[in-house]
Amino acid sequence: MRMKEMVQRTGVHERLLRYYEQQGLLAPTRLPSGYREYSDADVETVRRIRSLLTAGLSTTVIAQVLPCVADDIDHLVPMCPDLVRQLQGERQRITQEIEALQASRAMLDTVLNAAPSALASEQPTGGVTPSPAAA
Repeated sequence: MRMKEMVQRTGVHERLLRYYEQQGLLAPTRLPSGYREYSDADVETVRRIRSLLTAGLSTTVIAQVLPCVADDIDHLVPMCPDLVRQLQGERQRITQEIEALQASRAMLDTVLNAAPSALASEQPTGGVTPSPAAA
């Protein structure tokens, strides 16, 4: 199938398909005219890539993981011995990012809670208005 049909079947924009190819995640064949020719297996590969991206993995990690996962109805199953350990490391990295974001949110809550009640009841404008003393 050509690029247009691949886009229709996967819902992934042409630019992303080209990016996946540049990253070594997808390898469509090339016709003598230079056009990409995708297979049904490529559709499944794109589905796997999208699942792994949704799981928070980078394309660099996905390039390592992709050959080591298989489909089991509605989820991916690790098939290589070291993959589970690698994914546990990625899970820990994501957990640390979540904890850092929660700490940032808590700090922001502290700042917001310190605002005078008259300011706290105003609707947000999307920007920061400087105080008269700062102007």
